Amino acid sequence: MDIIKMTRDLAAEMQKSDEYLAHTVARNAADNDEELQKLIGDFNLKKITLSQEVQKSEKNEERINQLNTEVRSLYNTIMANPSMLAYNTTKVELDRVLNFMQQILVSAANGEDPYTVEEETEGCTGSCSSCSGCH
Repeated sequence: MDIIKMTRDLAAEMQKSDEYLAHTVARNAADNDEELQKLIGDFNLKKITLSQEVQKSEKNEERINQLNTEVRSLYNTIMANPSMLAYNTTKVELDRVLNFMQQILVSAANGEDPYTVEEETEGCTGSCSSCSGCH
């Protein structure tokens, strides 16, 4: 069997996983949450305004501080939104699975037995060149 086809089959199987399905549900809920989307839009506009204010040659520090406070407040409100909380939680879990899949593939490419690779939980990037060692 062609290795690329096998990879595509693996990717299709990943899309059937609980982690992927949960993230898809959470992502769709976040995308369809009108309140959340309005907050994100407001946040983006406020960040643009802040950026423009900071780039002015004659800075108004009071206005910059006010905008900074508003940006932080919007960010905190967004991050506390139930749809965003669910999205972030499921994204972390999906990323964990994807990272472990990558770790197995990289380890196998480096000659290790893919069936004995254990999940690294301490920030493994999958790149052994930047690693201080996991064995």
